[in-house]
Amino acid sequence: TDMFIDRRRLKRQVTVWRATAIMAILAIGVAVVGKTNLIGGRSHVALLSIEGLILSNPQRDQMLHDLVEDHRAVALVVIIDSPGGETAASESVYRALRDVGEVKPVVAVMRSVAASGGYMVALAADQIFARESTITGSIGVVLEATNFVGLMEMIGVESEFIRSGPLKAQPNFLERLTLDARVVNQHLVDDIHTMFKRMVAKRRGLEPNAVEVLADGRVFSGAAAKSNGLIDALGGLPEARVWLYEK
Repeated sequence: TDMFIDRRRLKRQVTVWRATAIMAILAIGVAVVGKTNLIGGRSHVALLSIEGLILSNPQRDQMLHDLVEDHRAVALVVIIDSPGGETAASESVYRALRDVGEVKPVVAVMRSVAASGGYMVALAADQIFARESTITGSIGVVLEATNFVGLMEMIGVESEFIRSGPLKAQPNFLERLTLDARVVNQHLVDDIHTMFKRMVAKRRGLEPNAVEVLADGRVFSGAAAKSNGLIDALGGLPEARVWLYEK
């Protein structure tokens, strides 16, 4: 009888401990989920960093697309430290940032360099900050056409092309650029340059004649860019946060 009573008492104790453990696990789970939901649902300012050469990046483009519908992100700060890169990639970031800017404020903060495509990205912002010594501007387009013809002639190597038209595969590094190809490629550069200048005029509120003066490819300091209207204010991330708070 004593053994039977002891076994029942032990069984009740084990059952109580099991129930207590299950309740504790459930409580911890609820606390963790609640904390995650609280953090995940918290309003915040999103931050995007554009560094180095600007190249095609589908993940970055998708992130910006998702940000348009993300109501938790009330604004976007773009940190730029880039000398530029691919024209199409820079334009892609610009267009994506403008989509974000249609529904929430976008601020650009230039660091050491934000030139060429880096400046094109900054144009998408509602407010642009830079340091006095930031290198910016370089509003222009370049198409590089390196060739190894002289070296090939030195070592006795020739290259032959059979093409559908005289402008096919021009330029390329195995032959010199022809006069007609030079004219056609200059038109290509001019078309993209015109697009860039239209962006500057529209986003910075400058007259086309004023943009022509600034868009010859030269670079500016942040202080000069503030004077000629290419940026809005001197400062960095703290000043950008203050602007967001006040506006």
